[in-house]
Amino acid sequence: MKKEAILADPASAYAKPSDVLKDQQLTDEEKIDVLERWEYDARELQVATEENMPGQDEDVLEDILKAKSQLQGDNGSDIEGDNKHGS
Repeated sequence: MKKEAILADPASAYAKPSDVLKDQQLTDEEKIDVLERWEYDARELQVATEENMPGQDEDVLEDILKAKSQLQGDNGSDIEGDNKHGS
């Protein structure tokens, strides 16, 4: 799959966020970009779910944050941000 397509819709390219870390075709920077896009999408779906729209499994966002933390070498502190949009 092309990098542009992966970035546009990471959930269609990977079964789970940890699969992004295993993709040898992407640089670490590209992996972060993919995970950040996936995180944004997951947060948008989380907001939609709270507004009684169909959403997704809540564990996906947690898995995305764990994968980002592994890639960036973070200790996991304050990853989620102040609001549902991560800011």
